[in-house]
Amino acid sequence: MAEHLPHDDGFGTDSVLYYAKKNLPQAQAARLASLENSVVRGDVAEQKLHLMHQLARYWSDSGRTFTPMAFYPYAFYTAEAARLENSEKSLSFAARLFLDALSNEEAHQLKHWEAEQAQDLFQRSLKLNPENDSAKVGLGATILYGGLDMPMKGIGMIRDVAEHKPENVYAQLTLAEASLMSGQLDKAVERLQNVLRLQPSSLQATLLLADTYERMNKKKEAAEAYQKALPLVTVPEMKKEIEKRITQLKNK
Repeated sequence: MAEHLPHDDGFGTDSVLYYAKKNLPQAQAARLASLENSVVRGDVAEQKLHLMHQLARYWSDSGRTFTPMAFYPYAFYTAEAARLENSEKSLSFAARLFLDALSNEEAHQLKHWEAEQAQDLFQRSLKLNPENDSAKVGLGATILYGGLDMPMKGIGMIRDVAEHKPENVYAQLTLAEASLMSGQLDKAVERLQNVLRLQPSSLQATLLLADTYERMNKKKEAAEAYQKALPLVTVPEMKKEIEKRITQLKNK
């Protein structure tokens, strides 16, 4: 997805946009250039906000037909619109786009860029509402997954929310994922069981618990966790894969 990216320290938004546009057909490149240059005199701020939304829509629709890197400019222009709107809701939404991408990102340059974007957006959201627990956890997770600071700083921010509000599922689930990252499987199980006490219908927590049991070679517990996940799954193909996995675990 992010092959042939440069390894220099100057990689940033300009580089992201350059590589995303690099393989666009000529007609699409011309259409995009026309969009990018469409701000004229008048209510420039309002026009710029409208343009950011247009560019985000382009990359989420037409752009992804031509390049596997379309997500990055889509997320960036969504973030730019959020910065212009400066609302807690839009900033948090844009920040989560980048945070959600972090865990699956393989290219170091893109991961660092995504983390910086998410950090800035979460910080802006917290400036508007310092009591936003989701933004606090999101910022902590960004630091943890993005390598922007010492991992314990990110974990500390998440743990602070979890300790003051034990019922916060997002904080508990993020701490469970952090435990998995560090190989603390027993601690991950404890966190995930806590999440499921709070939210028994959490498919993510149920599957993570099953996977963790597998990593611990606890086949019976893993099969039981997968069995509990089945009623929560709505995708037929996914349900078949889980049923297959249950059978394999029982026959081992």
